[in-house]
Amino acid sequence: MKAIRAAAVTLKDNPFEKSVADCLVYHEDALVLVEDGTIAAFGPYAELAPTLPAGADLVEYPDGLMMPGFIDAHVHYPQLEVIGAYGSQLLEWLERYTFPAEQHFADAAHADAVAKLFLRELLRAGTTTAMVYCTVHPQSVEAFFAESVRYNTRMIAGKVLMDRNAPAALLDTAERGYDESDALIRRWHGTGRQLYCVTPRFAPTSTQAQLDAAGALLRAHDGVYLQTHLCENLDEIAWVHELFPERASYLDVYAHTGLVGARSMFGHGIHLHEHDFCTCHQAGAALAHCPTSNLFLGSGLFKLFEAADPVRPVRVGLGTDVGGGTSLSQLQTLNAAYKVAAMAGHKLNAVQAFYLATLGGARSLHLDERLGRLAPGYEADLVVLDPKATPLMAFRNGYCRDIIEQLFMLMVLGDDRAVRATYVAGETVYDRERSGDPFRYAEG
Repeated sequence: MKAIRAAAVTLKDNPFEKSVADCLVYHEDALVLVEDGTIAAFGPYAELAPTLPAGADLVEYPDGLMMPGFIDAHVHYPQLEVIGAYGSQLLEWLERYTFPAEQHFADAAHADAVAKLFLRELLRAGTTTAMVYCTVHPQSVEAFFAESVRYNTRMIAGKVLMDRNAPAALLDTAERGYDESDALIRRWHGTGRQLYCVTPRFAPTSTQAQLDAAGALLRAHDGVYLQTHLCENLDEIAWVHELFPERASYLDVYAHTGLVGARSMFGHGIHLHEHDFCTCHQAGAALAHCPTSNLFLGSGLFKLFEAADPVRPVRVGLGTDVGGGTSLSQLQTLNAAYKVAAMAGHKLNAVQAFYLATLGGARSLHLDERLGRLAPGYEADLVVLDPKATPLMAFRNGYCRDIIEQLFMLMVLGDDRAVRATYVAGETVYDRERSGDPFRYAEG
């Protein structure tokens, strides 16, 4: 048995629907007991310390704040090489940066190298689960899942499907896309902690035949996910209407082929209308809020509080959307989410924000019975934050009057420097203070 001692915070319910008092659990001095990769007990140190078995491995973080590992609902690992490239709007961004970068993944060695860097940078940022776009190349998926297995992270990923409106080197066909995805699902879905996601990039790059094939994949394999993009950019929406004039809306393009369901994640969803929110609510589908990307590309402001309306709530996760997004840090993503909400006339409080990055993210993936909380029976993926990571943070932390102020300070001033350690299934896969390489595979 392993034990981790630090201050701790976790959410037990949805603060967009209930009061902070009904949702937030905070212990100034807490203990998490881990057995076989699962949380066996969680609570105040004074209550649990007497139950520690002799010889238990106890790690203490006197200044740390422990919480569930962050969940990234929308990110493109092949786009690391274009993060921070000079901005343009969505469609130009794809042509100028994304498609050239993704062509490099025809080289399996390149895919391996980028997958290694990407997983390390996620863990450095305290992210333990992500829903990830690979490229059209099957080897990009193989590289990603193989590296995830080494860390034992719970990841969701899939091969991109594109059979039109992209460079020839990135096109498959409806049939080949189906066959390659089917083989990848059989190899990786449910292998260890890996889960597969059928991944048509977005409606303009797939023919109706390919969208139909994506729906067939979902019907053929229980438990697989669907991810794609939706209503990110006004020019994109107009293009979809031109390509699918018979459909009532952008979302209806997907619904028509059975792609709107309980494990469907739609990236962005900025320009949605009430009937779209109702469709997502009824289907149990989720939206990935990607604020740093939406600001960087000038796409618009996501209607977070409209989506989360308790009358017909839509599941919402938080996405970094690298490389359109500007950071893999969910702390920095929350910083941007606060500003997006404020510009739309709302105030996102710290408890709501960290809900999006933890339990809310798990709910958006229908994994909230195993991820997103510090509670017995949950997988022991967690992050330990350092509220004194920089001189300015240390100074500001001294004036925080309560845990809510401290959380807000962390999401405004924090980034990967504020991550002291990251645990995956109870193993310390990243430790900022570890001599030499701060990363360690779970296998060894």
